[in-house]
Amino acid sequence: MSEPSKSGPCKSDASGMDEFGYAQTLDRSIGKFASFAAGVSYISILTGVFQLFYFGFSTAGPAYAWSWPIVFVGQLMVALCFAELAGRYPVAGSVYNWAKRLSTGTWAWLAGWLLLLSSIMALGSVALALQITLPQIWSGFQLVGDGTGPYDFAVNGVILASIMIGISTLINAFGVKLMTMINSVGVFVELVAAVLLIVALIWHSVRGPEVLLDTAGFGEEHPLGFFGVFLIAAMASGYVMYGFDTASSLGEETKDPKRTAPKAILRAVTASFLLGGLLLLGGILAAPDLSDPKIGAADGGLQYIVLSVLGGPFGKAFLVCIVVAVVVCTLAVHAAAIRMMFAMARDNNLPFSRQLSKVHPTRKTPTVAAIVIGVVAVIPLIVNISQPAIFTILSSISIVLIYLSYLLVTVPLLRRRFLKKWPLKDDGSEPGFSLGKWGLPVNILAVLWGGAMTLNLVWPRPEIYNSVPPFEWYLQWGGVMFVAAVVVGGTLLYRLRIRHRTGVLAEHAAAPAAATADPSPASPVSPATADPSFAAARNS
Repeated sequence: MSEPSKSGPCKSDASGMDEFGYAQTLDRSIGKFASFAAGVSYISILTGVFQLFYFGFSTAGPAYAWSWPIVFVGQLMVALCFAELAGRYPVAGSVYNWAKRLSTGTWAWLAGWLLLLSSIMALGSVALALQITLPQIWSGFQLVGDGTGPYDFAVNGVILASIMIGISTLINAFGVKLMTMINSVGVFVELVAAVLLIVALIWHSVRGPEVLLDTAGFGEEHPLGFFGVFLIAAMASGYVMYGFDTASSLGEETKDPKRTAPKAILRAVTASFLLGGLLLLGGILAAPDLSDPKIGAADGGLQYIVLSVLGGPFGKAFLVCIVVAVVVCTLAVHAAAIRMMFAMARDNNLPFSRQLSKVHPTRKTPTVAAIVIGVVAVIPLIVNISQPAIFTILSSISIVLIYLSYLLVTVPLLRRRFLKKWPLKDDGSEPGFSLGKWGLPVNILAVLWGGAMTLNLVWPRPEIYNSVPPFEWYLQWGGVMFVAAVVVGGTLLYRLRIRHRTGVLAEHAAAPAAATADPSPASPVSPATADPSFAAARNS
């Protein structure tokens, strides 16, 4: 792996977007730390680790922590491939635009479609994490009942999540400067809190790390033994360590993106691994009693350990930091979804594309897309009120779709490497990051990992897709059926209705392309004119 020397800077003009066939319509104001913070806040270890610790621990016990380094190594392979692509194509809707340059139009649209749907679902899932933490800080946050009623937990969670999504919509619609400022401050608080919390937990350790080798009887009733339950528990780590591509999806709004975005991707996933892994270790070593059922309960988990070990005031202070992490994670997931919707819409690849790709003339942000995503993200939350099992299925499926969308990038990238067609021919500008001779083995591992993890995530196991009554076959197989419906339905939608009008909208095309287009604002620019990669893709 190598980076170009500073003596040969990447070629760019005032905006750099004409290289990709687009005009610069977004606000390019994001610096290095803000770019790094975008990736960190999407992964958000304080959100994910605290939200899912109870699930991993209740499934496989303390040995579940080994899933964290395993998932990191696999995702690092994907992140390295993405860093190489970000060093060449730091464009909004990164996964969609990368697939567009590596493969066919159908493949690219499907990558964007899957990631857009998964981001909208993930937005609701992240916001729901407030319900796990806020009532433990102050009982007044339990707005519905006292938390003991059959629907108190679910209904209150939906209310808190809806309020959070509403706030996120306002912030993201106002502009990227406000969003990144809040996000950067929040990430700084999250990182400091994580370090202090790790030190505090390890200081209060009551057992040694050998406990991580104790399977504690887990898996005795599973056909595959402990390995079977470990695969299930590994989802608690797999559900956290993704979204690092956000740094590149904000590339159009980042200064010197070909250098900044790749570094931000790799630093985000590495920092998240180190801090998240130490949090898991510290929590397990410091827990007063690992046999306490509260540790494996949704209303307990790592939050319960922190309160038990550090006491009221200090424990609650750290829980406040977790809330901060949930807030900035919500902002980052929302921002990434907006960029994906905007990127697809300006290529005329979504219904109502002209409206969804509209950029506010003053704030220079896709305001309509921000509002639409905020509204749509609240709708699935309503299902959680009376059917939490269905919402759990949808949340799990959203992660499956993310891993699938990543495969739609790493697979065609690997194919091009085998065919000696990578790197793609371009204008001769120097990339911001290159894997060099390590590209092929890293890419192979990324594809193998992505395929294996996707199968593990979609596997129709009752522990994931039908963990509470009523036990129905359609709930257990809901993941497989929904993913198949989304993939097949999305492919048919594109092939039958969308691909025939694909092309960069005139108001978003680079000046040379716009000059050759129909002067009518309702006419999209020819895809072959605005972006050469569309020429072959459109016929595929």
